[in-house]
Amino acid sequence: MANRIAKKLLLIGWDSADWQVITPLLEQGRLPALNHLITNGVMGNLATMEPIISPMLWNSIATGKRPDKHGILGFIEPDPDNRYVRPFTSTSRKCKALWNIFTQQGMKSHVVAWFAGHPAEPINGTCVSELFQKAVGAVDQPWPIKPGTIHPPELADTLAPMRIHPMELESGMILPFVPDAAKVDQTKDKHLSTLARMLAETISVHAAATHLLEHQPWDFATVYYDAVDHLSHAFMPFHPPKLPEVSDADFDLYKNVVACTYQFHDLMLGRLMQLAGPETHIMLISDHGFFSDHLRPRGIPDEPSGPTVCHRPFGIFCMAGPGIKKDERIYGAGILDIAPTILTLYGLPVGRDMDGKTLVQAFEQPPEIQCIDSWETTPGAAGMHPDERRRDPLEAQEAIDQLVALGYMDPLDEDKCKAVLIATQEIQYNLAIVHLSGGNPEAALPLLEKLAADLPQRPRIRLLLAQCHQRLNNHIEARTIVEQVIAEKSGSPLAHLLLGSLLFSEGKPSAAIRRLREAEKADPRLPGLHCTIGSAYARRKMWQSARRAFEKALQIDGDSPIAHEGMARCHLAMRQWQQAAESALRAVGLMHCYPSAHYDLGIALIRLNKIDRAIQALETCRYFNPRHVRANLWIGRIFLRVYKDPAKAEHYFQQAAEHTKLHADSQRT
Repeated sequence: MANRIAKKLLLIGWDSADWQVITPLLEQGRLPALNHLITNGVMGNLATMEPIISPMLWNSIATGKRPDKHGILGFIEPDPDNRYVRPFTSTSRKCKALWNIFTQQGMKSHVVAWFAGHPAEPINGTCVSELFQKAVGAVDQPWPIKPGTIHPPELADTLAPMRIHPMELESGMILPFVPDAAKVDQTKDKHLSTLARMLAETISVHAAATHLLEHQPWDFATVYYDAVDHLSHAFMPFHPPKLPEVSDADFDLYKNVVACTYQFHDLMLGRLMQLAGPETHIMLISDHGFFSDHLRPRGIPDEPSGPTVCHRPFGIFCMAGPGIKKDERIYGAGILDIAPTILTLYGLPVGRDMDGKTLVQAFEQPPEIQCIDSWETTPGAAGMHPDERRRDPLEAQEAIDQLVALGYMDPLDEDKCKAVLIATQEIQYNLAIVHLSGGNPEAALPLLEKLAADLPQRPRIRLLLAQCHQRLNNHIEARTIVEQVIAEKSGSPLAHLLLGSLLFSEGKPSAAIRRLREAEKADPRLPGLHCTIGSAYARRKMWQSARRAFEKALQIDGDSPIAHEGMARCHLAMRQWQQAAESALRAVGLMHCYPSAHYDLGIALIRLNKIDRAIQALETCRYFNPRHVRANLWIGRIFLRVYKDPAKAEHYFQQAAEHTKLHADSQRT
């Protein structure tokens, strides 16, 4: 066991919290608790993953693993007991979360309202599921604690009175958010009821969390708040600056809600920090951000995951405590890095089957990092549900289908059957996105082919299938699909963008640019569009035009890692080494798992004669993409020419040759 740095750690989740909203409030002095946390620790962006669906992401945070490993694949799943659908539950998580690992180590944890955390797990400590705060019935009716909501169950009598029903809120709680609430016609406008419900639920969660921190012993505690996300979905259209489609009356009513939501959370943060004490490590994170500027979507797609178009790909990360740097910004953090970092703080090994890394850049001294193959094979009670309660939702649905086919149970009625089918298809779609974003298009292909065959009327599925074929270098199949979607006039600007990208990959930059211009006419706000245009110009070595396209992308979204990497390539081509290094650093700071940006950084550093740092960048490129031929070649040249080590150079040259041969073989097949 490595040196334990953290005596205690408190992990706080603010779903959807975003620096774009937070920074102006900090500058205005409206978030004093968060400002104290930042001043005494580190902060930075926290890169999310696709698809940006909260239950999937929060369980990746808790496990350090991608959703295909932990098993939470959306919002709803088929219910093997009731033969209908239900929200994803803790019984569908296939691997250990942090609190399960700590239970095995004899450490006490408190877990409050974690997403997809019902039923509460029998951990060493306290687990309060997200059903705790959900009011049922009228305010004058009984509100029992549902079985499975609290572990240990004997705490239910203590915690239940701490809940608050939305109808119990006094006007003084609403008026700071909506000063003119009396003007709202609540028979037509339901915004105030949404606000009251979310405030009541948040107060209930906070009451449970503060009680446990104050009255129960603990080594690790975590509390999850979802109000920033829900209230951003409801009120971000009214957030300044005013959108053209929002009426003056609605803007005046609701323009302060989002900012006040953050201030309310800051008050709760201050109390949590006070209870935790100065020697406790505090980590505040969000799973993704929320568009609050000109990139706010003007409409929500009519599909199960439609609201995710509002989600920005960067959340927030703050950490403070003994051994952590003070008043510094860190770069390259992602949601998969949270669990490994927490394990390192406790002196526990990181599982090699985890997909994240320890955020060593946050520590004053490099921490000792130990590894084990997997925590999943570590014996001992982990506080997880017994095997008979834990089932994969897709496997459960297959079992139901088999029982129906064999005549052991009656078929579901039409409405239930349709709901189950939709839930199953959405899970498969999300899983395909996970495989694609994780660099495994081979696993995504059969899922998408079946979905496209079953749902040919859904362009989003067919376009994702086309992207999958593109990743597999099946360009003919990809183009056929995209051209069919465009011919049916059912494609979004993304269809034209994808076709332009395919033409670009086929070495037809002029045709690609023409097609991309079509996409630009439909939606000029897409930063990815201008990145693809920039890449098309770069392919033709028209570097000034490429740079203008990438600059346009950055004007739309200054946090686009693809645009920053494109700028790095342009600077390299124009022999602007320092600017190239700076652009590449911005790209990897936003998205650490970006091999081509690390390669660009390595080349720029070679030109700047910073050889040791160049090798680090090129080795990072190889870590994320071991088959990167040019990275292997450059490292080989450095060892041969600079360090005069032909034996080590030969190792990298052989790696490059092997991967070149593999690529040639795959092209022939």
